[in-house]
Amino acid sequence: MNNTLIVYYSLFQNTANLALEIAVQTDGSLRELIPDKNYSFDYNTAVKEVRNQIARGFCPKLISGNEPIDDYETIFIGSPNWFKTLAPPVMSFLTKHDFTGKTIIPFCTHGGGGFGQIENDIARECSKSNILPGIAVNGTASPEEVTSWLKAIGYSQ
Repeated sequence: MNNTLIVYYSLFQNTANLALEIAVQTDGSLRELIPDKNYSFDYNTAVKEVRNQIARGFCPKLISGNEPIDDYETIFIGSPNWFKTLAPPVMSFLTKHDFTGKTIIPFCTHGGGGFGQIENDIARECSKSNILPGIAVNGTASPEEVTSWLKAIGYSQ
């Protein structure tokens, strides 16, 4: 078994597409985080729901994706940039696991806001981990961008 896990949450598939490309290039296991209650597919309604959850520090229950991580040494953690931070389902995942001694590699998709506070939020929750530089993609990434990033951070299987 490859000891690399790619965990992500995606509402509109951009983060899912980036996670899939990372999985293809690393031969890692892919794990989608699915909250017990879906967000609205209407953008404006979803924005209100998310803003409210983030303001309250709400971490939704996950019905999928929260399985143990003990067998993995390297974990890529992906989220869309929502109001400069992680999507609440990703925060749920982070608060449920012990990342001590693991290598954590963040990634996100955004519409112009870059990482915002995502790297800092992951570093706070994974303080006993080795955190490598992540990738923030506006929209979608080409396979070449992912390859260059993985090479730049010294990722090897």
